[in-house]
Amino acid sequence: MFKGRNITLKHLLIGGERQIGLQFKSDKVIHALLGRMPGVSWSDEFGMYYVVNNKASLGKIFDTFRGEVWINGNYFFDSENELNTEKPVNIHWYRNRTLDNGLKRCPMAYLDKLEIRKYAANTVKSYVHHFERFINHYQEIEPRDITENEVRFYLQKLVQEDRSNSYINQAVNSIKFYFESVMGMPNRFYAIERPRKRQQLPKVLSKQEVHALIENTNNLKHKCIVSLLYSAGLRRSELLNLKLDDIDGKRMLISIKGGKGNKDRMTVLSPTLLKDLRLYYKEYRPRVYLFEGPRNRPYTASSVLKLISNAARRAAIPKKVTPHMLRHSFATHLLEDGVDIRHIQLLLGHNSTKTTEIYTHVAETSFKDIKDLLS
Repeated sequence: MFKGRNITLKHLLIGGERQIGLQFKSDKVIHALLGRMPGVSWSDEFGMYYVVNNKASLGKIFDTFRGEVWINGNYFFDSENELNTEKPVNIHWYRNRTLDNGLKRCPMAYLDKLEIRKYAANTVKSYVHHFERFINHYQEIEPRDITENEVRFYLQKLVQEDRSNSYINQAVNSIKFYFESVMGMPNRFYAIERPRKRQQLPKVLSKQEVHALIENTNNLKHKCIVSLLYSAGLRRSELLNLKLDDIDGKRMLISIKGGKGNKDRMTVLSPTLLKDLRLYYKEYRPRVYLFEGPRNRPYTASSVLKLISNAARRAAIPKKVTPHMLRHSFATHLLEDGVDIRHIQLLLGHNSTKTTEIYTHVAETSFKDIKDLLS
């Protein structure tokens, strides 16, 4: 499938009419398929084939090349139509957005405190989301006047809605942040109960599944993204924040800046991946971030999630594959290969080996010496 074949869609204006440009390297299969499409013309000015820019033509392009050629729409689709639809989640954006009539917005003092503490974008998003849901549940009460019992009633409501333990804990954190950090009332709600934390085992892929996933990506860019998540044990946010100078090809290291907990760390750079990254750079020419979307904007989390999901489907992997599963697989495979758990801890950026020890529960080496009781 695809075998490296791809067509990049471009916006063209020819004779005052909008056209869809089809840019690709010379390939017999692409030319043969292109011959089946009606209304295709050649432009000497732009050096590419083109068709009239309308929905019908776009549909014919995808129908004609489906399963044979990867269609790259990064330079064609507007931001509303592409995968990169996520709005910025910095503090400034929250201060200036508009809410529906009647809804309370997060207090400015709350946003100021998040900004001063330099909380990560995902933390800001979580805290603002949960705190605004909380204060809008009590529309008639000023946030500072909400009592401990009312907090309990709200959390009980979340339990009755069958919200996850993680969701409820995030709600508690957002509420405590307001009263303790913003209002300066430490331990006001120290007696509020939290759900018991469920100890879930990490879901991992086999080495064969990881290689199949990489082989079934659509293009070199997607291949590098999946390979980097796995071979360096990165979180998705860490990958998206990587800049060109974070890749040290001489020392074979990757610099992770401002990871979870605002911590910096170093992790390993695969020699195999480095070769692909060099080819990727020559083809895509990113300017600031290692992986960029249209108009050199940062690549988005949803884009990474979708490309991995699509690759897993093509690789016929029956389980749901997520970016974080590749990080779990990285740690588990290192443990199975005999790497010291303290080294894995450093590579993952864990504060303690106790966090890293969870991977001993899924590593094959933990069970190999156990005898078959039925033999």
